[in-house]
Amino acid sequence: MIRQYKQSDMPEMIRIWNEVVEEGIAFPQEECLDLESGAAFFESQSYTGVAEMDGKVIGLYILHPNNVGRCGHICNASYAVSSDARGQHIGEQLVIDCLKMGRTLGFRVLQFNAVVESNIHARHLYERLGFIQLGTIPGGFRMKDGHYENICPYYHTL
Repeated sequence: MIRQYKQSDMPEMIRIWNEVVEEGIAFPQEECLDLESGAAFFESQSYTGVAEMDGKVIGLYILHPNNVGRCGHICNASYAVSSDARGQHIGEQLVIDCLKMGRTLGFRVLQFNAVVESNIHARHLYERLGFIQLGTIPGGFRMKDGHYENICPYYHTL
């Protein structure tokens, strides 16, 4: 089940988000969230959805404008699935819900700025769901170990 987050979800949301940040291979953030910064971060989004199974949060997404003004109709999103729930198509359900929510909120395009080229599972999912790759930015992402990998921007019209 995908639903809007509640304050009581915060500890699990932060744990899952920080897990991805600490892996250092997908999110641009380098600093982990604590309860205070996490609450402010998730509250500042246009929408934050969580995937819940058996009463436990196992994944989440954030949705927000990618830019302002004349480009404010383009949104951006990030997804995180708990490592112990990966491989169960939770990410796919999060992306599908996010596409619907983006339309509901009046966005016209969902754009991903920095999908790491080696993140083949995410890339295959996005392409299967109709996202279009815009190109490749050489060395656009600094991995946790310090080497640089290409990033692939994607978009999907809503």
